[in-house]
Amino acid sequence: MKIGVPKEIKNHEYRVGMTPAAVHELVGQGHEVFVEANAGNAIGFTDEDYQQAGACLLDTASEVFDAAEMIVKVKEPQAEERARLTAGQTLFTYLHLAPDKPQTDDLVASRATCIAYETVTDRWGRLPLLAPMSEVAGRMSIQAGAHCLERSVGGRGVLLGGVPGVEAAHVTIVGGGVVGQNALAMAVGMGAQVTVLDRDMEVLRSLDHRYGNRIATLFSTAHTLDQAVTRSDLVIGSVLIPGASAPKLITRDMISRMPEGSVLVDVAIDQGGCAETSKPTTHADPTYIVDGVVHYCVANMPGAVARTSTLALNNVTLPFISAIANKGADQAMKDDPHLLAGLNVYDGKVTYREVAEATGHSYTNPASLLGI
Repeated sequence: MKIGVPKEIKNHEYRVGMTPAAVHELVGQGHEVFVEANAGNAIGFTDEDYQQAGACLLDTASEVFDAAEMIVKVKEPQAEERARLTAGQTLFTYLHLAPDKPQTDDLVASRATCIAYETVTDRWGRLPLLAPMSEVAGRMSIQAGAHCLERSVGGRGVLLGGVPGVEAAHVTIVGGGVVGQNALAMAVGMGAQVTVLDRDMEVLRSLDHRYGNRIATLFSTAHTLDQAVTRSDLVIGSVLIPGASAPKLITRDMISRMPEGSVLVDVAIDQGGCAETSKPTTHADPTYIVDGVVHYCVANMPGAVARTSTLALNNVTLPFISAIANKGADQAMKDDPHLLAGLNVYDGKVTYREVAEATGHSYTNPASLLGI
């Protein structure tokens, strides 16, 4: 198969779809890999590294898209990239379509096969291709939140871990999944006072067993959420419904009653955000203030630590890339129901129910399209 790796063009996005090591693996299996010049330069993967791995370097993204049967990216294709997709071409990347109707419409019009990292599953029902970026984003959320609490960027002027004689910051984490657990580890390690809310009692029991009285756990209701959020210095939004828009659990009223200079880091912003006041921001302009609360809503947080993120992502995507390359996308999905779960758009049809419902498209069962 001919595989294309274009340079990412989203604001301050330095990750790359395949590392030289991944390219070497695919070339060794008999495939051709076309990499756009300078695709990995920003994170230390040089053009020479890719050439030594067996890649063919091309000067422009247009050349990469024209040459490839499968495009491997990191972030969702921007408008100019979507215009380059063709019928029958396979796109393998993060998509986050539910809150993004224009992207969904363009992918439907392209008639390409679009497989989303974030909805690929495993035998335990987890999201293995989302997990490493959730781990990164969860850990980064505390770093970002601690920085935003500094007075120079609009925060309360509170040190996350406090000092002897001064209490530590109050941190509330909404959601105890992968993002929440990684945020929790960082917040506890920095000495903050942490409360975690979730609606899964087994998650709360597990966190209580792990951290004991170093944290507080609350079953999430409208009342407990309101109490926790409104007394917090830092709130981490980490709610996820796979493939669907994030629920707006944190209301504008809650935000208005948070302390002046407190901070919201909405990690769920890729799926639309879990606060009514959230809107996507970029690494170039990461924050804005609503009712005195600093909002950090960067939609590609792991892009700030792009080398770590790229390596972590490739560890989990490579087996799926190999399967698609070796078998073709259709057969690979027929053979693996977990890869099939990643199919969001196929030949002009939306094949993920939550995406169809969120964007106003008709839903088509992917199994029927593939003859399964």
